[in-house]
Amino acid sequence: MAEAATEVKLFGKWGLEEIEISDISLVDYISVKGKHANYLNHTAGRYQRKSFRKAYCPIVERLACTLMKHGRNSGKKLMACRIVKHTLELIHVLTDQNPVQVLVDAIINSGPREDSTRIGSAGVVRRQAVDVSPFRRINQALYLMAQGSRESSFRNIKTIAECLADEIINAARGSSNSYAIKKKDEIERVAKANR
Repeated sequence: MAEAATEVKLFGKWGLEEIEISDISLVDYISVKGKHANYLNHTAGRYQRKSFRKAYCPIVERLACTLMKHGRNSGKKLMACRIVKHTLELIHVLTDQNPVQVLVDAIINSGPREDSTRIGSAGVVRRQAVDVSPFRRINQALYLMAQGSRESSFRNIKTIAECLADEIINAARGSSNSYAIKKKDEIERVAKANR
């Protein structure tokens, strides 16, 4: 009984110790277990003080932070946390799995592995394909998922929580209905053309 009491569960419902990160390169940057396990996705930590410190920010909190975009939503972290909570509930109902595991799979699937950068000197600009660091893959995956759900819920009956849940489930399955997967494929296709 004492064992059960010490386990940290997100929102008191979902255990974080059994989460598996299938991509070995992203293990250091997706913070879910151990000392990064929290009951809420709001730690009030100062993760922006130093570069790369946000890698230690719990991944569910990072999802909430990426939702606080576009002027009118900036600073409304309690609203973002509520949206994430509803999203996780919906994912659990729709998939019957641990929603944090689904989120981790979605992040692994929707971060582009290759990108193109501009290399130009004296006015001649050409694109050059480059590999993407694991940290940027996670940042971009979170950004693309939040962006996709924001666009699909705008002027729509569906709430942002429902749209975000659909986006995450589709991304976890690798389905091309997901905005993030579509964008990732497009970025990788452009990079392949510029090798």
